[in-house]
Amino acid sequence: MSLQHRTLGRSGLQVPVLTFGGNVFGWTSDQPTSFSLLDALVEKGLYFIDTADCYSRWAPGNQGGESETIIGNWLKKSGKRDKIVLATKVGMDMGEGKTGLAPAYIRQSVEDSLKRLQTDYIDLYQAHRDDSDTPLQETLATFDALIKEGKVRAIGASNYSADRLAEALKISEEQGLSRYETLQPEYNLYDRQDYESGLEKVAQQNGLGVINYYSLASGFLSGKYRSKADASKSKRGEGVVEKYLNDRGLRILAALDSVAEAHHATPTQVALAWQIARPSITAPIVSVTSLTQLEELSKAAALKLSDEAVNKLTEASSY
Repeated sequence: MSLQHRTLGRSGLQVPVLTFGGNVFGWTSDQPTSFSLLDALVEKGLYFIDTADCYSRWAPGNQGGESETIIGNWLKKSGKRDKIVLATKVGMDMGEGKTGLAPAYIRQSVEDSLKRLQTDYIDLYQAHRDDSDTPLQETLATFDALIKEGKVRAIGASNYSADRLAEALKISEEQGLSRYETLQPEYNLYDRQDYESGLEKVAQQNGLGVINYYSLASGFLSGKYRSKADASKSKRGEGVVEKYLNDRGLRILAALDSVAEAHHATPTQVALAWQIARPSITAPIVSVTSLTQLEELSKAAALKLSDEAVNKLTEASSY
C-alpha cells in the first residue's frame, strides 16, 4: 500500500497524510500496548507522531508527561528515532503555575520534554495555545534560538485565532525569526466553521501545514453513535451525543454511509479521506488504542474519494 506524503509547511519535513495522536499513550493505552502500536505505525509508514508535555495529565493519578515518557522509553528500546517525525507541544497548564509561552518557561519545558522523550531534538515543537500575556516576539525569538541550537527542527502553532496567527507570521518575517510552519486547529466534517471562516485562509496564504485534531469529532464520525442509547458506548459518549446527534449530524452520517458503501470503506475511513482531500489540510490527527483500529486507519490514508463523493460530503456537512 503506497501512502501519499506531504511537506509540513516550508519545513522540509516529509510526513504521511495521517498524524498519529499520542494523547492515548499513558491514558487509554498502557506502555506495552503503546509500544506495539508504535512499532506497527512505523511498519505501516504512519511515522508522524504528535504528543504534548501535558498528555495525559487529565487521567487519574497522572501528572503530565506520561505520553512523552512512553514514547521516550520506546525510542530507547527500539532505536527508531530516525524512523519517526516527532511533534510535541508546550504551553498548556502543567500545574504549579507551569503554563504559557514565556521564554524561561519554554526553555525549561523543552529540556523536560527532551529528557522524557530520550532524544536530543524535536522535529516539530508547537505552541499548544496562544499566550496573550507574553509578547509574540519573545516567544518566537525563543523558538528561533532553539532551532539555531539544533534542539528543534521546526515550530508550529495550535489553538491560535486567525488574527494572532497572522500577526505571529508577520513578526517572524519582519524580524528574521523562524516562523510557525504548521497550524493545529480543531477540524472535521461537523466542526468546520471556525477553521474555514478565517484560519484556513491564513494557512493557505502562508503555505502552512495543517494537522487538525478531533478529526473524527470524538468518534461521532465513525458512525457508532446513532441514537441517544449509544451514549453508553464510551466514557465520552454522552457529550458526543449531546453535541453531534442532531439533524445536521444525522445528515452527515447518512452521506458517510452512502460514500462508504460506494467505496467499499468504513465511515471512519471516508471521514478522514474527505479531510485529506481538502486543499489546505496536510495530515489529520487521529488516535487508536488497538492494532485492529490501526489497520482501519492505515486504509484511510490510502483511500482516494471521487470528486462526486467529496462534493456530496461537503454539501451534507454545510453549515
